[in-house]
Amino acid sequence: MEGARENAPESGHPAPGTEEPAGSSRGPEGSPPEGSESCSRPQVTAPKKLCGYLSKFGGKGPIRGWKSRWFFYDERKCHLYYSRTAQDANPLDSIDISSAVFDCKADAEEGTFEIKTPSRVITLKAATKQVMLYWLQQLQMKRWEFHNSPPAPPAAPDAALPGNGPALHLELGQEEAELEEFLCPVKTPPGLVGVAAALQPVPAMPLALQNISLKHLGTEIQNTVHNMRGNKQAQGTSHGPPGEDGPQSRELQREEQPLAPDPSASGREPADSPKPAPRSSLTVNLIQKAKRQNNTFPLFSEGLTWNRTAQEKVVALEQQVLMLTRELQSQKELVKILHKALEAAQQEKRASSAYLAAAEDKDRLELVRHKVRQIAELGRQVEALQQERESLVHTASLLEQQVQELQLHVQLLMDKNEAKQQVICKLSEKVTLDFTCPSDQPPGAPDCANRDFLSQQEKMEHLKDDMEAYRTQNRFLNSEIHQVTKIWRKVAEKEKALLMKCAYLQARSCQVESKYLAGLRRLQEAMGDEASECSELLRQLIQEALQWEASEASANDVELSPISEHDEYGFLTVPDYEVEDMKLLAKIQALEVRSHHLLALEAVERPLRERWATLGELVASAELKQLLRAGVPREHRPRVWRWLVHLRVQHLYTPSSYRELLSRGQACKQPAARQIELDLNRTFPNNKHFTCPSSSYPDKLRRVLLAFSWQNPTIGYCQGLNRLAAIALLVLDEEESAFWCLVAIVETIMPADYYTKTLTASQVDQRVLQDLLSEKLPRLMAHLVQHHVDLSLITFNWFLVVFADSLISDILLRVWDAFLYEGTKVVFRYALAIFKYNEEEILRLQDGLEIYQYLRFFTKTICNSRKLMNIAFNDMNPFPMKQLRQLRRVHRQRLEAELWELERLKAEYMERRASQSRAVPEGCASDDEGDGEA
Repeated sequence: MEGARENAPESGHPAPGTEEPAGSSRGPEGSPPEGSESCSRPQVTAPKKLCGYLSKFGGKGPIRGWKSRWFFYDERKCHLYYSRTAQDANPLDSIDISSAVFDCKADAEEGTFEIKTPSRVITLKAATKQVMLYWLQQLQMKRWEFHNSPPAPPAAPDAALPGNGPALHLELGQEEAELEEFLCPVKTPPGLVGVAAALQPVPAMPLALQNISLKHLGTEIQNTVHNMRGNKQAQGTSHGPPGEDGPQSRELQREEQPLAPDPSASGREPADSPKPAPRSSLTVNLIQKAKRQNNTFPLFSEGLTWNRTAQEKVVALEQQVLMLTRELQSQKELVKILHKALEAAQQEKRASSAYLAAAEDKDRLELVRHKVRQIAELGRQVEALQQERESLVHTASLLEQQVQELQLHVQLLMDKNEAKQQVICKLSEKVTLDFTCPSDQPPGAPDCANRDFLSQQEKMEHLKDDMEAYRTQNRFLNSEIHQVTKIWRKVAEKEKALLMKCAYLQARSCQVESKYLAGLRRLQEAMGDEASECSELLRQLIQEALQWEASEASANDVELSPISEHDEYGFLTVPDYEVEDMKLLAKIQALEVRSHHLLALEAVERPLRERWATLGELVASAELKQLLRAGVPREHRPRVWRWLVHLRVQHLYTPSSYRELLSRGQACKQPAARQIELDLNRTFPNNKHFTCPSSSYPDKLRRVLLAFSWQNPTIGYCQGLNRLAAIALLVLDEEESAFWCLVAIVETIMPADYYTKTLTASQVDQRVLQDLLSEKLPRLMAHLVQHHVDLSLITFNWFLVVFADSLISDILLRVWDAFLYEGTKVVFRYALAIFKYNEEEILRLQDGLEIYQYLRFFTKTICNSRKLMNIAFNDMNPFPMKQLRQLRRVHRQRLEAELWELERLKAEYMERRASQSRAVPEGCASDDEGDGEA
């Protein structure tokens, strides 16, 4: 479109704000008037300002109606300003084009169109249909240019960066080519738009009062006073001494000559016109206002510049010098800022060096305070980004609503157009029939037939005009929908980029806070319990760091805290430890978990969610295996777990078995019911679903465990089954599904005697784990053997409840995702991966008691789930199931032999005791007999 060519000139044509050659004779109208239906590409002309007179519908009461207004587009703000006349100093109001959509109705008055913004609808009317289409196309291009162009530097808003010119021109060229598919470019209407329209007389209104804006009465008074002052100054200049202003007046007369083009000689240059234009005090006033630069109307001084004469070149050069001076000043300020930043970095370096070299704790605490200030600054930045994100989300929703409205409007117009086409076809058939069958007409009524024919022909002409109008409207609306859709996609991309940036900043904030807390913990360990002012300050800092920020975030209606109290399954993200040192460690671990989650959100989690969303029916495959190892998103986990459980228990499942087991439990009491009641209150004390008195989960868990005790009487109930069933309830949220999940784990995944009274298979797996540790991690195993550490005291519970008490919930559920599909091999993989993850920390400990204390809680310090998964399924390879079965078989034989030997020794001992009791001497009495005699 021509708007794109005007705002993106090719090489050889001056850009906006630059000077034209002195000999240039190109007038304000660069091309002859042509119709909008012509699709031929016009000649590229110099860029023109988008301005002109339009009628605006507004007002209240008796003065409601059309009012003539001067409209002018500001490229810097993407606003369309309007005032009563082109000479007004202050605009009445502005229209935000960046978030507006445009509409033209074929059945409305000619030249009428609408600009719809999120807050209001502005109805405008142009002089002709061509002017209306020109304004609509230009506003479309201006809106796209604003959304597609990079933000201008604040120091020089009018100066374009040299590297952005070709790219922007290419973008606009592509946009122009795309819009030509919908609506052909409209030629510039001569004399009705652009700077030349300011010289035309203001369109006359029926009443002078009707054109005055009572809504902006203060602005109207300011503009009237300003115009009166300008006219007085112009008159004083014209009647002054001839020696002072005579040359200037003559120069202004020469400047005014080309400003009034003769319509009869449009092809001739203004310099060749023999008739000099009469002197206009209005033009003098406009040029003086352009020189004074006191106009508050944006870019009015540039919009009313007619031709580049020598004097105006001087003014333009002065403006460029002023602009360059401001740019130089801004560059100097930037250099000063960089110097200050360099000095700050050097001071920080010196402070760090002083911290490392200082022998006292006061200097170190100063660095800690500095880090606290940095954390506060990052928090403010995150708050600003959150607000910006919310505004973008609101804008995107508004754009979606507008697109839907436009699509509905287009559909209605298409239906109406189709109905009119059907009417036209029927009328055409009727006219053809009348021509082919003239014998039906009576011979005495030829005039009546002619009149009917003429009326039908007139109706056809009107219908053709309506069809053409609707066709034009349809083309424009298609182009509007196309461009609004592109803008919406661009806004969505910007929102996505801002979300990624916000997540990254939140992750960095968590990392900084984690390092700060780790530094406090190291200081606490180094200082011990020394009663001094520094230790008291350290305790105060730790107490402040452990305080919960959720209340502050809710007070400000902005979620500043990256840590919530409970995760999505109800587990505490920061466990409530009584020991201060453990509280600090738990908070550090929660921050690190949040940091890793935020950093992996866009790179890993989002593509994984998209893959799960596109996955249809679940079928056992290598792809599903890899997806399960990577973790199932929360919204898909219940469905996936139900499918995995059904895969395991389909040979045992009957629809009514769970209800029958519950009814059996109501009929008679289960021997394990007492132990189940005792363990209910000890199930996950750090989960709100099992600690809240009003929660329904304890009752569900009781029924699931009682039903299983009747389902498998050989096991009944074993400690640990309550935690397995609780995990299933938290994910599946249905009693029957959780029951069958427990059946699948105990009876199909784990070995047969894993939960019996002897726990034979559990003991075998502990010995298999030690063999695998010796093979995969020989240094660590040697270190543990050297300090006489029995790992089964730590790892036995891992295997019994599948890490339910050991890992944080995010990692635990990823383990269960793969465990329900692949079986017990996953438990061995993750057990080895946990030791590999913390191998270096364990090797640094040189005391058996310290190693035991560290192994009690070290699984809770694992926060990077992706790293642990890679260790388990990549670093631990090869891990064949054949080897695992062989090791289990060997160790089972050894354990059964040991148990048999133990039973034999026990039987010998009992036999020996029995023989000794029979051989008691007659003179010896037992204690009971002696008591009886007493």
